[in-house]
This record gives sequence, C-alpha cells and structure tokens, in this order.
Amino acid sequence: MSDAIQTADLDWQTVDGIDIPVSRQFGDVYFSKDNGLLETRHVFLNGNDLPERLAQLQDFEYFSVGETGFGTGLNILALWQLWRQVRPDNRSRLHAVSVEKFPLSKADLIRALQAWPELQPLAQQLIAQYPLPLAGCHRLSFPDERFSLDLWLGDAHDVFPAMERTRQVNAWFLDGFAPSCNPDMWEEHVLSHIVRLSGYGTSFSSFSVAGVLKRGLRQHGIAIRRPRGFGHKREMLKGIWNPAPPDDQAAQAAGALENTGLSPQPALKQRQIAVIGAGIAGLSCAWAFAQRGHQVTVYDQSAPLAGGSGNPLALLNPKLPAIGKSHAHLMSLSWRHAIAHYAQFSAFRPIRVRQLALKHEEALPDLAEQYPAAVLRAESAAGSEIATAFSSLNLLQAGAVSPHQLRDQILQHPLIQFRQAEITQIQQAGAVQVFSQHQLLAEYDHAIVCAARHSGRLFADYPLLKPIRGQVSWVKNSETPLDAEQAYSYGGYCMQLDAGHLILGASFHPNREDDAVLQEDHVHNYQLIHSVFPQYAQSLAPVESWQGRASVRAQTQDYFPLLGKLREDQEIYSFAGLGSKGFLYAPLCSEVLAALMLGEACPLSAPLLQKLSAARFQKKAKQKKPYFRNSAG
Repeated sequence: MSDAIQTADLDWQTVDGIDIPVSRQFGDVYFSKDNGLLETRHVFLNGNDLPERLAQLQDFEYFSVGETGFGTGLNILALWQLWRQVRPDNRSRLHAVSVEKFPLSKADLIRALQAWPELQPLAQQLIAQYPLPLAGCHRLSFPDERFSLDLWLGDAHDVFPAMERTRQVNAWFLDGFAPSCNPDMWEEHVLSHIVRLSGYGTSFSSFSVAGVLKRGLRQHGIAIRRPRGFGHKREMLKGIWNPAPPDDQAAQAAGALENTGLSPQPALKQRQIAVIGAGIAGLSCAWAFAQRGHQVTVYDQSAPLAGGSGNPLALLNPKLPAIGKSHAHLMSLSWRHAIAHYAQFSAFRPIRVRQLALKHEEALPDLAEQYPAAVLRAESAAGSEIATAFSSLNLLQAGAVSPHQLRDQILQHPLIQFRQAEITQIQQAGAVQVFSQHQLLAEYDHAIVCAARHSGRLFADYPLLKPIRGQVSWVKNSETPLDAEQAYSYGGYCMQLDAGHLILGASFHPNREDDAVLQEDHVHNYQLIHSVFPQYAQSLAPVESWQGRASVRAQTQDYFPLLGKLREDQEIYSFAGLGSKGFLYAPLCSEVLAALMLGEACPLSAPLLQKLSAARFQKKAKQKKPYFRNSAG
C-alpha cells in the first residue's frame, strides 16, 4: 500500500449490446461474457450457501464476507441484492471486505455497471460513495440497508497482512483474474493471511480450481469440493473449514489449529452503553452505536459541547503527507472518512481550504501532482481571492461542521439519551456500574470515557494529557465577505461563519486551563491573519469589537488519540486525547471502537491500531517518566 494507486487500464468488448471491460494489466475480462451476474450467483452466492445462511441470521448477528478482487463491484452488488431479498426482519447486519489493486475510475465503473439494469438501484448508491483512488481502507456505509463495505485499495500482498483480525470472515469470494493472468493474487503469502482472517465454519468459493489454490487451502485444513461450474466450466471450487478432532495431529501439523481459531461469538443482544462526555468524541460514539441498534446514554457534567468541541464552526483541514504515506497516516484516513460521514448531516457543508505555504513553497507542485486532481491543486499567490504574498495548496475536498446543529441531530436519535450528571466513578462488578458522588446511577454492558483531560479521574494509571488553551474570534464582515465555499489556513485559519461574520483563530497556549475570552488572544488572531492577508485584515473592525470563545483541549504525548481498553478484563473504554483534531478523528475512531467492542471488521490497519491503543503508554511509563502533568488532578 506504499505507492500511489493506479486506476485500471481498460479495453472494452461489446457482446450482445453489453460493454464488457477487459484489463490491459492482466489481459482478462472482468466478468463472464455468458452472463456475469448469473455466474456470480452460482459461484459465490450459492457456492457459499449464502441464501440460507443470511436468511437465518439472528437479531444483532453480524455476518462478514471477504473478497479478493473488487473489480466492477458486481459480486458485492449481487450480494447486496441477495441480502435485500432474504434478510430477516431484525437488527442483523451484513458487512463486506474487498481488496483491489487497480480500481476502476468512477467513469469506467458507471459504464461497466450499465450492463446490469436490475442492479441499478444499488449501483447508484455504490457509485455515490465510490472513493477516490487513494490507498488504504475506505468504509462505505448504507445504514438503512444494514449493509456496509470496506474497500481496501492496494496490493493484496500488503493489504491482507495489515488487516486486524477483530473477528473472523464468514465467507470468502476468491475472485480476481485467473491464476494464469494474475499469479500474485493466488500465492501462499496472500492465502495464508486470508486463512488467518478466517475461522472454523468459514466457507470459500472460487471459479478457479487451479492446483495452487486447492493445495493452499488443503494445507490449512480446509476441505475442498469441486461441484459443477457455471455455463461451460466443468468445475468450480467450494471449501469449508471445519474443526479438526483434537487428536488429529496431521491437521495440527498442517497449521489448521495454529493461531486461527474461532473468536468467541459476541452476545447477540441490544447493548446498553454509557458514554461519559458529550463533546464530539462522545457524540460520535453515541451515533455509531445507536446506528447499529444499541441503546446509548450520554453523560456530561454540564451540557453537550460545553468543552473544546463547542466552537461555532469546526473546519476539517488535514495536512496531507506524501502520497506514499497516506495509507498509514491517521489524519489522511480520518479526513476521507469524516467527509463521507458528516455529509449525512445538515450541519455539514463542503468547502475548499487554501493552505498557504509559509515556507517550502517550491514543494507544492510536486505534492499536488501526487494526488488525484480532485483533491489538491497548487496555486500561486496571484490566484488567491484575497491579496497575499504566499502560494498555496488548495484542498478541494474539505468541509465545515456546525457543531451545535450536529449535536441536535445526533441527540434526536431515538436510541440516544442525554443525562446531565458528574460521573465520579466507574467500576465493573459483573455489569459496568456508573456512579455520581457515590450514588449508583445505572448499570451497563459497556462504558466509553470521552471526558478529554478529565478522563484520568475515572481510571487508575491513566496516561497524562497536556491541556492546551485555544481561543477563536469572530467579527462582522458583511461589507467584505469571503467566498462561503473557501477557507484559508496559515498557521491560523479564517472562513465565513455566516453571511455577516468572519471566524478566525486560533490561539495556542500549552499547559493552560483557563477559558475566559481574552483581548490578548483576539490580538494574536488578528496578527495571524495580518501576517498573510494584511490588506484584508486592515479592513476588519477594531479588535475591541470582536467576540470569541476559549476552551481547553487535551493532547497526548505522541499526538495520537487514546482509544480502547486499558484493562482487558473490563468493558470500560477510553476515547480521549484528540487535541485540535477532534472533528477530524472522531468519526473513524468511533467505527474502530465499534469494531473492538462488538467484534466487527476494523477499518484501520493493525500497525495503526496499535498506535492508538489506550494501553500503549503503560509499559513506557515504567521505563521513562512522562513530561505531561495530569491536568485532571
């Protein structure tokens, strides 16, 4: 996943009025010329007994399907169509995981999927969320369908080893081009990780019966059959991983029982979840679990968004790395997910962010050229709408969120309840118990502490967090408004708050916890904008007339959030230390928490997940004293 993603290079063949894509990279067609949809149903859906298995899912059961080549998305759309036809009337969910090295461009995908009119209602939903060709995991969510898809873009040799096994894959579509055309996809290195992500009861199906595939599966203890294939193909492959008897030494020697056993089945019930803290971290967690049908109670000692998340506007403004690092860059992955996530809320508006180059402006064109044209554009100072001496990168896919509007929509969810209370203790005695001043408020299956710098009050040996004071300012500018779809970033930032006000900021004071609005911070924000837009800054009203808001954020030593359990024997989770990136990080991190808590597929790689672990500082603390003091007391 370390290189820039190349889209598929295609030729097209027209058969009976249907355009069939042909890969120039591999010299093979993407689907059968006879009838690709019927072949998918025969080989992958029926080959994994999915009509029966999906129809029998219990309430809150989660079923996952893995695929080795996304291609045109035909297999996924056929799976989704089947799910619509047979899914039980309960809160079960279907999730797919697919890997693709050379994704089709959106235009080619649209053309290819026109071959299947009956799939168009689903194809249009897929196309609407189809991601840009950027390496890493892209989560596509269709909550009304109880269906989701993780589309990993990158080489299978890199992607599969990086996947975290938070639960087993239940069925595999071993697709992709034929072994003779694409031998790398079928190598033992890839297959061994497919098996690692599986477990007893996992099924496998493929149009191919090549010896390399049969031998690879059998050596892992997977039973193989070769029923009749589709159309003129005499055979296809069907496999099942059944438990080997405990005394079956041959199976053990073959690796069937080594580190790949079935994970414990999560409880199939509606969970009761307590979320402590009603900032963007807490609200995002509440939404993620409520969307899955679970009951969430959000606690806060004052009001939702009373802390660092309560500014009038939040700007989604990531600094993108060199393209080769984007697949492992938390800010980049979070940005991609956040844009898609917030788009479902009326509190979101898409904008562009012109990121001014205060130094190293010579590097801008090279960085912009590494990304798709729809993402970044290098622009000279002369191209700026506001007079400036600085060149810039224009981030074309960014956004702004109205926090209070977002809060209101989240708290309207019927499965989310807000309670004002100061939580002073959480303990586990069977159930997770939540206390306020020694009074037991309620018992839960899980608790998530999202209390920023105050999180340490509810844990023993909690990592120390640095408090950082910041103040934003806003001022009337109705006579000289900026383009409402363009923001500016320059060490500080500015953008149009509404039709008559400019918002700008922000001051940055580490190790301060005061939150009064100060004139000196207004002056600081003025000096920031004056340093890059001097003429425009001078047109603003005097600083004495500015309004503002100050708040305190919490930052970890390594700038990564604290996510997950501190103790494995408890169902108490932490989500804190987001610093100034709360609105950027919260949606994706909430999905990761759901994966950890509910046993779902994880949308982050294993190495990155380790960097977020809430327990990562515990060993380091014994070796080296942290330099952060505990602001929570």
